[in-house]
Amino acid sequence: LPIYHCAQRDVFLNPVFWVGGTNILMAPDIGEILKTIDRYRANMFFAPPTVWIGILRHPDFEHYDLSCLTKCYYGASIMPVEVLKELMQRLPGCKVYNYYGQTELAPYHTILKAEDALEKLGSAGMAGLNMETRLEDAYAEPIDVPGIPGEICGKGPHAMIMYFKEPEKTEAAMRGGWFHSGDIGVLDDDRYISVVDRKKDMIKTGGENVSTREVEEAVYLDKRVEEVAVIGTPHPKWVEAVTAVVVPRKGETITEAEIIDLCKKELAGFKVPKSVVFVDALPKTPTGKILKRDMRDTYSELHSS
Repeated sequence: LPIYHCAQRDVFLNPVFWVGGTNILMAPDIGEILKTIDRYRANMFFAPPTVWIGILRHPDFEHYDLSCLTKCYYGASIMPVEVLKELMQRLPGCKVYNYYGQTELAPYHTILKAEDALEKLGSAGMAGLNMETRLEDAYAEPIDVPGIPGEICGKGPHAMIMYFKEPEKTEAAMRGGWFHSGDIGVLDDDRYISVVDRKKDMIKTGGENVSTREVEEAVYLDKRVEEVAVIGTPHPKWVEAVTAVVVPRKGETITEAEIIDLCKKELAGFKVPKSVVFVDALPKTPTGKILKRDMRDTYSELHSS
């Protein structure tokens, strides 16, 4: 990630310096990342899921020796379970950790330890050092029942004080002394949190809420899919239609019918995409997050006819 990103700076760059380690700075090019890890025998690497996907799909992946990696980290967005399985399979000597957080918490909130990665696939873990976490319902009441979705809230000494010169935004985000993330999560029986979706990304189709992550996980079961982003697009009948935007792996061909048939086997009917769009790449921020807002604008007229 860029050095200005708090996860890179505060969780990795500075702590490595503090213990006398070495940081290797480089341009965000997948081929150069592979070459640099091999050349300098790096033992730690942190990247958002989109970069890990790029590494796993790179044609020269097998040409480099990545056995030096002992700790692999991912964060900044949700890691697809199928990609996480592949990562652990192809880098068997690397312990994989998930860091979940926000800039406002400077930046970590929860951590999924490597020893829990297989048992808790798809989870964001539990509250990190000095952090408290909880789920809240629409009435700001805490949710303690497993499986009931709620907004993920955090509290700790490194949480922000305010948004600069934005008192109303600060008040809304810090209600009751808890930072409200805007992410929807669920607890399991062991109180591990899984992130379901961003509140603004949840799709409401025909009166039913659909988690984009759940649909994306189903699409990733097709091994010909490199990346997928699911969005809600305006629809005259359903208000919002579940729409899958898919990047096929290089040299692979997939049809809309194949994706829809796969989803019909894995999901309830109202969660199945109404349409599938194939693209060469998904729009992303400099930190690797998929720009679903831009995609909703791009495909806003998809069902207008």
